[in-house]
Amino acid sequence: MAIIDPLSTSDVDVTAELVDSRKAPRNSSRAALIWTRLRSTPRFWVGALVVGAMIVWAIAGLWITKWSPTDQDLINSSVGPTASHWFGTDDIGQDIYAETVSGLRRSLVIGLIAGPASTLIAALVGAFAGYTGGRADAVISWLINLLLVLPAFFILVLLSPVFKSLSFLVLTAFIALFTWMVMAQVIRAQTKSLRDREFVKAARFMGVGTGTIIRRHILPNVASLLIIDATLGVVAAINSETALSYFGFGIQRPQVSLGVLLADGTPSATTRPWMFVFPALVLVVLLFAVSLVGDALRDAVDPTSGSTRD
Repeated sequence: MAIIDPLSTSDVDVTAELVDSRKAPRNSSRAALIWTRLRSTPRFWVGALVVGAMIVWAIAGLWITKWSPTDQDLINSSVGPTASHWFGTDDIGQDIYAETVSGLRRSLVIGLIAGPASTLIAALVGAFAGYTGGRADAVISWLINLLLVLPAFFILVLLSPVFKSLSFLVLTAFIALFTWMVMAQVIRAQTKSLRDREFVKAARFMGVGTGTIIRRHILPNVASLLIIDATLGVVAAINSETALSYFGFGIQRPQVSLGVLLADGTPSATTRPWMFVFPALVLVVLLFAVSLVGDALRDAVDPTSGSTRD
């Protein structure tokens, strides 16, 4: 039997590869099991198809209309849905359909960037704090608790003068930077339990660095949680942008988002309902569809967390 020298780099690499190779079937089997559960969940397919359709509509929706979000039809201002203006027009003759598609596109970009970005920050910070422990863990935990005390919405309102005059991507970055704390606490707790597992101890004994252990052994074992959080984070990011823009702290005209359109349509919700109803309906359908996907993912990863609704 060959004797492995713990100080031998080549033997360390070979042993690490053996550990990874032994883990691969389990990871692969778990992914296959999750996918099997998802395939048999109607909620997942309904949500995924609706989200996919809305993404396609946001990308190509302006190709099928002659109006752009900034065009004005002064002759037909404040009219309801017609053959020329499918969703009607606003007070200055701008096409509600074109504005809704443009607003949906911007809200989707914010959600699809800020949600996963927030999850990535939570994964890195939580895994590092949980694995290293000691003073680093104490400092990071203090920072997380401090940020949790301060409401994220309130912080974003205070910072609104910074990003209102800049690109909406700056708002996206701020949303991601102030919505990761809860998940970071979850990942930190999971990492504390994982760092005492045999395969992590073996990697540490063989001299594998902290970053490599986190990347190869910690994050793959919490990947299911991260996927769920990233999916639901899309909903949270879109809600945050909508609320900020609705109250005048987010995206401002001439740019539009669903929040901007809702704010513009609210005063006319009873007299000219098309200005409010169509953007609101698009927002509700989008959030509901993404929530269905996230709910199905949660039940697929942890069948005990949901019920047998399907």
